Amino acid sequence: MNIIDRLRKHNLRYDRPAATFFEGALLGNGGLGAVVTTRPDAIVIHFGHNDVWDIRIAENHKDDIGTFEEVFERLKAIPSHYASLDEDDWYREYVKMASENYAFPYPRPMPCGTLLLGFDQRTTEVLGHELHLENGLCEVHLLTEGVRSILQVFVDQKSDRLWVAMKDEPGVKGLASTPIERIKLIPDPETPKDLPTYSAIVDEANRKLAFRQPLPYAVNGIEGDAEDRTFRLLAKVSGADSLQRGTGDTEASLSLNAGWVICAVLEHGLSSNVPSVEEDLEPLEKRSDGKSFPFKDALTESGSVWQEYWSRSGVALADETLEAVWYRNLYFFNCSVKPDASCPGIFANWSYGKIGAEWHGDYHMNYNTQQPFWVAFSSNHADKHLAYANMVDHVLPVSRKWAREYYGMRGAYFPHSAFPVRMTMMPYPVPHWGWEICETPWTVQSLWWHYLYTMDKTFLADRAFGPMKDAVLFMVDYMKRPDAIGEQWGDGLYHIFPTVVPELYELTPGFRKNRDCIVDLTLTKFLFRAFAQACETLGKETEEAALLAETSEVLSRFPAYPTAQSGRGTVFVSVAGEDPEVVYNVPNGISTVFPGEDHGLHSPAEEYAIAVQSYRNHRNEGGNDLVFYPMAGARLGQLDLERFKRQIAYCMLPNGTCTDKLLQSGGRYSDTTPFDYMAPMGIWFENFALPAVINECLMQSYTGVIRLFPNWPEDKPAEFFTLRAVGGFLVSAAVDEGEVSWIEIVSEAGSKLRLHDPWNEGRMLERDTTVGEKIRLVKQA
Repeated sequence: MNIIDRLRKHNLRYDRPAATFFEGALLGNGGLGAVVTTRPDAIVIHFGHNDVWDIRIAENHKDDIGTFEEVFERLKAIPSHYASLDEDDWYREYVKMASENYAFPYPRPMPCGTLLLGFDQRTTEVLGHELHLENGLCEVHLLTEGVRSILQVFVDQKSDRLWVAMKDEPGVKGLASTPIERIKLIPDPETPKDLPTYSAIVDEANRKLAFRQPLPYAVNGIEGDAEDRTFRLLAKVSGADSLQRGTGDTEASLSLNAGWVICAVLEHGLSSNVPSVEEDLEPLEKRSDGKSFPFKDALTESGSVWQEYWSRSGVALADETLEAVWYRNLYFFNCSVKPDASCPGIFANWSYGKIGAEWHGDYHMNYNTQQPFWVAFSSNHADKHLAYANMVDHVLPVSRKWAREYYGMRGAYFPHSAFPVRMTMMPYPVPHWGWEICETPWTVQSLWWHYLYTMDKTFLADRAFGPMKDAVLFMVDYMKRPDAIGEQWGDGLYHIFPTVVPELYELTPGFRKNRDCIVDLTLTKFLFRAFAQACETLGKETEEAALLAETSEVLSRFPAYPTAQSGRGTVFVSVAGEDPEVVYNVPNGISTVFPGEDHGLHSPAEEYAIAVQSYRNHRNEGGNDLVFYPMAGARLGQLDLERFKRQIAYCMLPNGTCTDKLLQSGGRYSDTTPFDYMAPMGIWFENFALPAVINECLMQSYTGVIRLFPNWPEDKPAEFFTLRAVGGFLVSAAVDEGEVSWIEIVSEAGSKLRLHDPWNEGRMLERDTTVGEKIRLVKQA
C-alpha cells in the first residue's frame, strides 16, 4: 500500500478564491493553527493556538454556592407537581447566581491575528488552492498577466512558524518574485476593549513587522499578576529590495526579489518570557553552504514529521468517499492536537473574531472533549491522547476540591465544563447540568483505554490509576449515600441519584427523571470493572482491598438499565419512565453499546436484540451524533455506510471538515430553527473522530478479541495496515468479495492473542505471543 499515492488522491482542492474562514485551507502543528484564505486581492492567513487564551476567569459567589446537600434539601422541598423547577423563585434566582460566572465572555481561545499579503487585483487573479495532505503544504494558484505561479504556505511542524514563498508553475520561469506588493499584520478585530492595547512595530531596515498583545489574568484587564500571558506575532521578509511603512502601524509596501521568503512566528507564554516587538528574529538568509533557503529546509523537516505520522496506519478502500474521510480527518487531527500543547477545546486551534468563542471554546465533559480522542487508539496515534491525559491532570485539583468541599466525599468529581486556565472553583456549578454524574466516570474512561490498547504499565501506574481511583471513590460514596439506597427505594439496590440526563430534561420537580440515567449506569459499571483490572495488573489488590470490596458490593446490587416498549420492541431509554419516541440530542439510549461497551456483537442474543432495536428506534435531533451514533451502529454491525456517507456530506463545509447540523425538529429545536446554526461557530474538533467509525467497521477489539470486517459490505474490497487493537497488537488485513485474504499481526507487548477466525465462523483462534512477534495468517487452500 502506497500511502502517499492514496493521500494525494484526497488532497483538498478549491477552484476559486476562498475568501471566508470556512473556505480556507486548515494548517497546523498541534499547537499553532492557521487558516489560509484567498481574497481576489490578497492571501489572508488567520492564526490561533491551543495555548493562547484570554485567561481571565470570573469566580464570583464562592460563598453563595453552598454545598450539594444544602441545595439538594432545598430542591426536595419544591412541589413535585410543578411543570418546571423554574416556577420556584428560590431556584430561579439560584441558577441566575450560579451561572453568572459562565456568562462572562472569558475565558476563551484568543485569536492571534492575521497576516495579509496583498497584490494588484487588476493584474493578478486567484485561481484556487490545493492542500496537500502528505505534508501540510497549501499551494495557492495565481495568474499574473497571463502567467501562472504558485504561492506556497505551510506550518512548521517543529516550531510555531508559518512559511510563505513563491514558485513558478512547471515549465514557467521568472515570475516567482511577484506579485505580492504589500504586507500587513492585523490584530484580531474582536480583541476585547478592556484588554491592554497591543504594541506594534514596522522595522524597515530589518524587513519585519510585529505586534504584541498582553493577556492579563485579572478580570479588569490590568497587568501585574505573575501568571499574565502575552503573545507576539512577527513577520519577517527575506529577499526584499525594500519594505516601507504604510498607513497603518502594522502595514508596509514591498518590493520583492526572486526567491523571497516570508516567515511568520507566533511566540506566546508568560509575559516575562515573550520578546518585545523590537527584538529581532534570526536571519532567514541562505544557509552557510549556499545550497538552499530555510523555507526548503523547514518544508523537508516538516515533511519528515508528516511522513512519520502517516506511517502509523493506513487504509485502502474501494469506497473512495470513506477513504477520503479517513485520511482528511486524520490530517485535521494531527494539525489540531499534540501532547506538548494544551488539549484542544470544542473548536481546536483555529479562531478569528467570534469564531471559536461559543461556549467559551471550552472542555465539555459529556462527550465533546472525549470524542475526538476516540480515533487515537485504533488509528495507532495513542501518543495524541496524552494531550487529553494532561487535561485530566489539569482539572484534577479542582475536581478533588469540589468532591471534598461541595459533596463532602472522597475522590474527585469531574466538571461539566472546564478551561485550560487557572481555576479555583467549578466553572459551571449550576445543578441542572452540573449534576451530570456520568461525566466523572466518562472523564477517566480513555485513560483505561490508553492502557488496554498500548499495554503501557508505566502510563497506567503514573497517569491513569490515580484519576481512575479518584473517580471510583466518588462514585462509591455517591451511590452509598442514604438518599441513594434504603427503604424508600424498596429494592435494596444502590442508585445513582440525583443525576441529569445529558442534554435532556435538566433537573425535574420531584426528580422524576433524575435517577439511574443509563449513561451513568453503563459508564460507572465500566469504571468499576476497569479499576478492578487495573489493580490486578499493578498488583494493588491488597492495597486497594477495601475499595475493591465496596465496588464489588455496589455492582452486586446495581440497577438494571432502563427500558421501554417501542413499536420495534423493547428498547433501552435514557431514564426510567421515558417515552421511547423522545427526540435525543446526545444518543443516550445506545450508550450501553458505546461508550459503555457493555453490549455489541459479543452480547447474548436477547441483549443484542434489545441493543439493535434501541439503535434502530433512536431519534436524534442532530448536532451531537455524527460520530457518536454511528460508533454504536458499527459496534452492532448495523451501520448503514451509505446513509453515514450522506450525513457526512450534509455536514461538510468547504474546507473539508464536518460541522454539527440538525436532523429534525421536535426535541429542543422548532421548525423555524436554522438547521445549520452551529456551522458558523467554529471548526468542530470532535468530528475529527470520524475515522474511528470506519476503523470499527474494519476491525473491533474492545472485548479483547479481534474481529475483522464486522461492518463492511461484501462487494467492496478493503485493506488496512497497523490499526491498533486491545492488547497492544498492530493488525493489518485485507478483504475481497467478502472473504479475508490475509492477516498480519504484530504483538508489541507479548499479550495473549485472541482472534475470531474469519474462515471458520464461531471458532476462536488463541495463542500466546512474544514481544515484537509478527504473525501472518492466510486461508488454507
